Amino acid sequence: MQAQHIKDDPNLEAYYRHELRSQLKSQPLHHVRENDVIWECLIWRTINIREKFNQFFYYPLEREGSHGRKNFAYMIWDAVVANEISIYEDDEFKIPLDNDEFVRRYTKPDTMQLEIIDEEENYEYKTIVVPKEFNAEEILQVRLKECWYQEKQLSDQYVRIISMALTRDIYKEIDGEREYQGTVTLFWIPMLSPRTRDLLARKEAYYEDNISHLPSWEYIFNSRVFTSYITRESNRFNRTIDSYLTGEDALLEAERIENKLLEINVDQWER
Repeated sequence: MQAQHIKDDPNLEAYYRHELRSQLKSQPLHHVRENDVIWECLIWRTINIREKFNQFFYYPLEREGSHGRKNFAYMIWDAVVANEISIYEDDEFKIPLDNDEFVRRYTKPDTMQLEIIDEEENYEYKTIVVPKEFNAEEILQVRLKECWYQEKQLSDQYVRIISMALTRDIYKEIDGEREYQGTVTLFWIPMLSPRTRDLLARKEAYYEDNISHLPSWEYIFNSRVFTSYITRESNRFNRTIDSYLTGEDALLEAERIENKLLEINVDQWER
């Protein structure tokens, strides 16, 4: 007589139900009146997730890590695939992208010529299809567009992240060597959208060792738990730092802008 397999609870490793995080909503943003904004500046910055402090963005590299863990890129990609968030081609949200079409184009299989040699050293070429999947290991930067502003009523400086983008480095095989061609932006996400904010509130960032009280990605961004560098500020020429400075000069310019943001806030309190 064949023994029957008794089905157990699918979540055997959990000794209590992990439900609270999935039910969370994002914190409401306080209302800002146009007449109360006395100073405003747009800032573009880059989070290099290869840096040690930012590595919690990058790991785990497995598609589905233990305990359902996902790194930041896979979390965002899965939300795009599931149509949970909107994506755009530009950081001003003028050119919307269709999620399903973008995923189809990004994961479109490649074809390659395979050389086959038989025992008699006869050569045969066969075209094969190579499946292509989203690989979070290729996502090494996160770009942010922020609005820094001061309010007259509260007499303080605030920052709101307007949009966020994932980027990917492009390489090309030239004479047997892999040469860097540039960095491309995959898509921009509206960070003030309730759908995006609720997603970031529900998803955990594996920033600490205590997995019972992990911060949400909403907390990571709102509390600015990351290191980054400025690549551009709003200016009359509409140009980026690397369009007029390079090397150490570009780093010093980014540092100058960062200090200017702090000094403006200090000046406000000294008036």
